[in-house]
Amino acid sequence: MSLDWLDRDVTTSAYLWRLERADGFALGFTSHDRDLVISALPYRAAPGMVPSSIALSDSFEIDNVEISGVMTSAAIAEADLDAGRWDGALLYISLIDWEQPDGEPLPLICGEFGEIARSGDGFTVEMLGATSFLDEPAAPLTSPTCRAEFGDRQCKLSLHRYQREDAVLTASGEAIQIGGLGDAADFTFGSLRFLDGPNCGLSFAIIGGDGDVVRLVDPPGQPVAEGTRVLLTEGCDKNFATCRDRFANSLNFRGEPYLPGNDLLTRYPGA
Repeated sequence: MSLDWLDRDVTTSAYLWRLERADGFALGFTSHDRDLVISALPYRAAPGMVPSSIALSDSFEIDNVEISGVMTSAAIAEADLDAGRWDGALLYISLIDWEQPDGEPLPLICGEFGEIARSGDGFTVEMLGATSFLDEPAAPLTSPTCRAEFGDRQCKLSLHRYQREDAVLTASGEAIQIGGLGDAADFTFGSLRFLDGPNCGLSFAIIGGDGDVVRLVDPPGQPVAEGTRVLLTEGCDKNFATCRDRFANSLNFRGEPYLPGNDLLTRYPGA
């Protein structure tokens, strides 16, 4: 890769941002004052979006970076930020010679969106780089409940067996009535994802249910119309008895239900 364009007396470099949401929607922005098309993806001019200082190194220090900007693009709408559509989005930042946009960009940093803070028409995004995950514990801590997420690599259950697609009958705040649901209790601690309508692509955690009504942790940001298609995924309370009796998956249980806890010394007659 030739980087001669970085040593010119007059700079011709521009920042590139490629954003990829969890629902597959991708956007491109550039700090240049004109739009650029790179690898068939249009990068819209957004001079108001600037990253904080970026230091490249081969150390294991946490490589977080903050990005500040003004919502000048209709693609990053205030309603989408509030609805959580940008939570966990992937972000790639690179440099490009805007005189030769067909050349190879210089990668700077990549990661996913962390905390998003808004103030008026502006916003600040904390981007978590690859080494930020080194801050997690090297070894899992013991716990009486399962540390795996339902359907992940450790759980090894196929979520497709525990999902169903249905339609909304009525919606009032956190309460969503589903046609032909049967027992909503099976979906407690699960999730509901909207497949169409203004909330399409958004997932909400289910905190409980009664009959054919599921209750979400947070109400949808946009109105939910009758007939809206949703995808329901069953949940797990992470207890060993549930894993053994309901899912027959005790071999993959990631917890220590019979390991004595901190209350061992208080377990005596008359305590």
